[in-house]
Amino acid sequence: MAEAETPDEEVTPKKKSKLPIIIGAVLALVLGGGGFYATWSGMILGTHEEKVAEVTASPLPDIAFVPVEPIIISLIPGSSSRHLRFTSQIEVNKPMVDEVTLLMPRIMDIMNGYLRAVDVTQLEDPSALIRIRAHMLRRIQIVTGEGRVRDLLITEFVLN
Repeated sequence: MAEAETPDEEVTPKKKSKLPIIIGAVLALVLGGGGFYATWSGMILGTHEEKVAEVTASPLPDIAFVPVEPIIISLIPGSSSRHLRFTSQIEVNKPMVDEVTLLMPRIMDIMNGYLRAVDVTQLEDPSALIRIRAHMLRRIQIVTGEGRVRDLLITEFVLN
């Protein structure tokens, strides 16, 4: 009997070459590095030195800072903290320094009164400092009159 011929080699599909992927990755790295160098060295967007030379600072406004005496407030018994130490400075227009300094006892009075009225839980809240600062600044501006005080800078706010 004649045996049917069986092919010795099985038909297998050819594997695709990985060469295009490797070439694509190498080209991406080379082009990315070249683009970075061209931008960094100033070939595309101008030199770094030109940009530094272009930056000019505008003159500072005519301001001064009036220091406020530190305030220490006793907190209610039973709270996690016993005292609040508060130190600040008031940013004023330079011609108004003497007038704001003259009103410092009134400023201290409203700051003391406000800080004593604030609830201890609000004082312990980290985000409350922004609200406290805004409320105190508004009260200071009312006492000193419009146009004298520009800002209130809190330099120390310690609960212990």
